[in-house]
Amino acid sequence: MIIDKGVPLNHFVDLVESHGEHFDFVKFGWGTSVVTKNFQVKLDVLKEAGIDFYLGGTLFEKYIQQDLFDEFRSLCLSYACRFVEVSNGTIDITNDDKADYVKRLSDDFHVISEVGSKDQAKSDMMAPVKWISDIQADVDAGAVLVTLETREGGKGGICRSNGELRYGLIEEILAAKIDHDKLLFEAPSTELQAYFVQRVGPDANLGNISVSDVIPLETIRMGLRSETLLAFEPGLLDAD
Repeated sequence: MIIDKGVPLNHFVDLVESHGEHFDFVKFGWGTSVVTKNFQVKLDVLKEAGIDFYLGGTLFEKYIQQDLFDEFRSLCLSYACRFVEVSNGTIDITNDDKADYVKRLSDDFHVISEVGSKDQAKSDMMAPVKWISDIQADVDAGAVLVTLETREGGKGGICRSNGELRYGLIEEILAAKIDHDKLLFEAPSTELQAYFVQRVGPDANLGNISVSDVIPLETIRMGLRSETLLAFEPGLLDAD
């Protein structure tokens, strides 16, 4: 999942034409879709290329905070969205309420949910068992993917305030009885991308990838960068 933070139109067209084969989704981050000039043109470009998109979960939260759920549904229908994101990373709603929104939207869309708080203190206090139960609740409610939160700056959610990954948390999530194909790991940094490719596999679902990292990430997946060069060439490890 590539995140569009407001890429100029011509740059966006070039991105899709040059690198579109390497990503599955474009997420229009937080509420950028509301203030993006020629937004519909971007959607037309993605449709022509056969690439899916969705609006940032923060926009969903804005609508929910204002008690405008039906208006949010109508907005997504007006853009012919096939996918929508449901999150509670900022607003104060329970995960049971979030799962209910997932279920309600699943009749019209493929729902991508998000687990984890953008608030660092809340993230640090969220125990692995809570992460796992929230993920499972979203899957049971109909989510086709569950995103594990990491802010664009590499903090919050599955990361500590210094940007370090909560490795123990990830191991407990991976050990749970959850289909790994349903997990989308937000990995805005090279370090996180390389870790998940090595730990989960070259086809790990990764998100919040900047537009400038599309090709670099592909080289990580293929073992064409130092971080993963030896990971996929076990014979080289024995050469010395």
